[in-house]
Amino acid sequence: MEILASYGSVFLILAIIFAFFMAYGVGANDVANAMGTSVGSKAITIRQAIFIAIIFEFIGAVLAGGEVTSTIRKGILDTSFFIQSPELLVYGMLASLLGAGIWLVVASSYGWPVSTTHSIVGAIVGFGAVGVSIDAVAWGKVLTIIMSWVVSPVIAGSLAFLFYKSLQYFVINTKQPLENAKKYTPAYTFIMGFVIALVTLFKGLKHLGWNLAPDTNYLLATFFGLFIMSIGFLMQNLRFSKRRMKKTKALNLSHEDEKKQMEKIFATLMLITACAMAFAHGSNDVANAIGPLAAIYNIVHNLGVTGSQSALSSWILLIGGGGIVLGLITYGHKVIATIGKEITHLTPSRGFSAELAAATTVVIASATGIPISTTHTLVGAVLGVGLARGIKAINTKMINKIFLSWLITLPAGALMSVIFFFIFKLLFS
Repeated sequence: MEILASYGSVFLILAIIFAFFMAYGVGANDVANAMGTSVGSKAITIRQAIFIAIIFEFIGAVLAGGEVTSTIRKGILDTSFFIQSPELLVYGMLASLLGAGIWLVVASSYGWPVSTTHSIVGAIVGFGAVGVSIDAVAWGKVLTIIMSWVVSPVIAGSLAFLFYKSLQYFVINTKQPLENAKKYTPAYTFIMGFVIALVTLFKGLKHLGWNLAPDTNYLLATFFGLFIMSIGFLMQNLRFSKRRMKKTKALNLSHEDEKKQMEKIFATLMLITACAMAFAHGSNDVANAIGPLAAIYNIVHNLGVTGSQSALSSWILLIGGGGIVLGLITYGHKVIATIGKEITHLTPSRGFSAELAAATTVVIASATGIPISTTHTLVGAVLGVGLARGIKAINTKMINKIFLSWLITLPAGALMSVIFFFIFKLLFS
């Protein structure tokens, strides 16, 4: 308690700096989950992606980033081990933020899409097991997170494969791709609106205290899906009016030209999915940075560990949102390029299939309680779209690099966290 009383202000200042740094890493690496496919398929430019992400990531982080957050991320640590020495938890959270933040910046510099959640989890496990006690870590929880490395990409990849195969069958590989796109796109638009609404309701708005019943969420999502489908239907009627279609047919467009026109339809749909996914991402993954900060604030404010939850002040959310935006602007383009261009060649229809599959996987995980990584989910979805065109469509060298970076993430975060934990312990104790 004496250490907290003496150095409380110092701990809080360091926590704010390190949390902003961690949020910077989230913006540099994880925002590619929302924007990579849109940029890679050329549905939007990198500048447009950054502009969209700045708005919706920040709004998601600040408005829906959390009324309450767990002070121990994902419940990985047993707080009873810190009641007598709460300063150890402060050292550990500071070390976790700094260690995970450094790893995210290093990974981003190489363009590796890694899990920000796994980075902070690895860091917390590291200082908990080595610096405190191996029994302080809930190893069962850690095991489920490790299992998500396989579960996330497999589910998303399978769904993306099926979505794109259906598009090939009904639209892309037909004799009249433009006509069939007009015919079948409303159904895909409904699915997109339904899934995006569920992502927002289950993930993006859960911290606002909107604890709606699952049936209510599904009903609202259905109405939103129908609403989006209606808008899409009206836009298509304007774009593909009989008069304009006659002019198009009069031009005797080649099959390839029709495909290009068809791809423009999916480019418009991807703009909507990018905005919604950016909002949902900002509202959720900001917790990786502000969760430990909230824990430190709670401990310093109460001069000890008083519980597993702490109220979030608006200034904490602003720190997280600001860090995410700055990371995206200065460094985000590298990971966006990896997701969008280096795994497989994306077109708007392929990118749409990948984003829809990733969003659907998030909904499935939310409903069933399966722990997943949004990064692993989207990479798996992009991989699934590539496999739908054959193994030769996949850049296997890049996939190997990404998988290796995933394996390194947990131990890298843990190692750096342990080092910083003992440094802080030496400095302040």
